[in-house]
Amino acid sequence: MSRTIFEKGIGGKSGNYLPTGDFNVDTIEGIRTRKGPVGLPEIGEQDIIRHYVELASKNYHIDKGMYPLGSCTMKYNPVVNEEIAGLDGFGGLHPEQDDDDVQGALELMYSLESALCEICGMSAFSLQPVAGAHGEMTGMMVAKDYFRSRGEERKTVIVPDSAHGTNPASVVICGFEPKVMASDEHGLIDPEILAAQIGDDTAVLMLTLPNTLGLFEKEIARIVEIVHEAGALIYMDGANMNALLGIVQPGAIGIDIMHLNLHKTFATPHGGGGPGSGPVGVREHLADFLPVPRVVMEDGKYRRVYESKNSIGRVHPWHGNFNVCVKAYAYICACGSEGLLAVSENAIVNANYLMKKVGQWYDIKYPGPCMHEFVASGRNLKQYDVRTTDIAKRLLDYGLHAPTVYFPLIVEEALMIEPVETEKKETLDNFADVMEKIAVEAKEDPELLHKAPLTTPVRRLDEASAARSPELCWPGLDSLGGEGD
Repeated sequence: MSRTIFEKGIGGKSGNYLPTGDFNVDTIEGIRTRKGPVGLPEIGEQDIIRHYVELASKNYHIDKGMYPLGSCTMKYNPVVNEEIAGLDGFGGLHPEQDDDDVQGALELMYSLESALCEICGMSAFSLQPVAGAHGEMTGMMVAKDYFRSRGEERKTVIVPDSAHGTNPASVVICGFEPKVMASDEHGLIDPEILAAQIGDDTAVLMLTLPNTLGLFEKEIARIVEIVHEAGALIYMDGANMNALLGIVQPGAIGIDIMHLNLHKTFATPHGGGGPGSGPVGVREHLADFLPVPRVVMEDGKYRRVYESKNSIGRVHPWHGNFNVCVKAYAYICACGSEGLLAVSENAIVNANYLMKKVGQWYDIKYPGPCMHEFVASGRNLKQYDVRTTDIAKRLLDYGLHAPTVYFPLIVEEALMIEPVETEKKETLDNFADVMEKIAVEAKEDPELLHKAPLTTPVRRLDEASAARSPELCWPGLDSLGGEGD
């Protein structure tokens, strides 16, 4: 196992890689200064570079191979997006600058909101939420205040069992009560079951479209009719919008509130846990409830408006993750309307192609046709005492990242696979070939899969012990202190 930078940096060798400050801190009144060593490793510049290059070579990333993570949409992020987001005119701004000083940034936000409205068929968007779950919560806050403004105390939110896992949490945080609705034998919402469960107390149907099985709700028109007849709203979890660009406008089919994941659909991306962006869009009757500030154009200038009669207020400081918005807008401009349509068309073709290949060796409970992703199952390998965990670990030995596993819960031994539109046929064929090899290994040598991975820097962990008794320290931690702490 590689030594940490603290273990390597004990030799008393230190390169001059930290610049000297250009001001005298003693002249700044009230500043808190640190006296003595700060606990940094004492190591030369060359050794630092080699250390982090070594770590990078062990890490898996989108430039090394595909991420078949269902629901995550880990696709290629064009380098030009990073270059644009790094321009001084964007990266060097401060949110408290006067509107006159940041007209370019405000124009970008205004234009991005307009583009999202056109793509989704919504009347207005807020760019404030900084993640999909944050967008869900914001949407539920909008719904809560909407019914409060009407004097209605609706408490129930219907959440299909094929929805994203964060949906019920967003419901509870906003003071609603989730009511789980089972899918039918095809993995879809049965309008008759919905009609029986909805009532005067129902506030929202929280719908993931396409759902986590990668399926589009064929009865969406009837579903919308049932919900609206009951006086309730339809919230669409738009995390899977990668399948609908240029094909379906959610607002046009009756969706009242939705969020997008800019860090998924519009290639920002969201590896490493962030940063993210989860803008929330609404139809006209809910626009006044969106967070403030909003960007408007008046007399040829862009400005921020902080007052709104029914606004739920702020859900994040300033304007959310502006850097992600810059990259998403660059992606939308580069693709154009025809390019965005091609994104979804290619995502759908790739998913169905891979589903047919993988389905030769693994169960497909809901065979589709699917949209941008599908859910396979390793339950047919349980006869050899092989589980989905074993499959996921063995994929690492073949240099591939594992799919999302054990989700959605309605599929036993689930393998949720999303190939995305940016992967070529040869890459998909290689993944399918490896999945075939693992299925053969499961039958002929199941013990091999129980030991996998065998070639990675870290072998299989005791996941139960790691979760219950994590070790969160490393050599050198105690040296991080110093006078003035």
